[in-house]
Amino acid sequence: MNLEILTPEKKLYSGEVYGVQMPGISGSFEVLDKHAPLVSALKAGRVKVLKDKQHHVMHFDIQGGFVEVINNRVTVLAEGATAVETA
Repeated sequence: MNLEILTPEKKLYSGEVYGVQMPGISGSFEVLDKHAPLVSALKAGRVKVLKDKQHHVMHFDIQGGFVEVINNRVTVLAEGATAVETA
């Protein structure tokens, strides 16, 4: 599925991914390939991007926003976001 992480200033990420874990208002949730359509508010927290089944991951800290899932495309609209380097 295709993921885009956007802020008002720039496109932070765009590409094919296996899954995405996000900090929803009511708790964390995960979106995988062919997920049902969804729109949800996001609270400040960490987005975990699963690049493939071999556990290659990337992390982004967001300051809240919204996510839309439709037609195997995930669009995260964040008020602010930064990529996080993990060991």
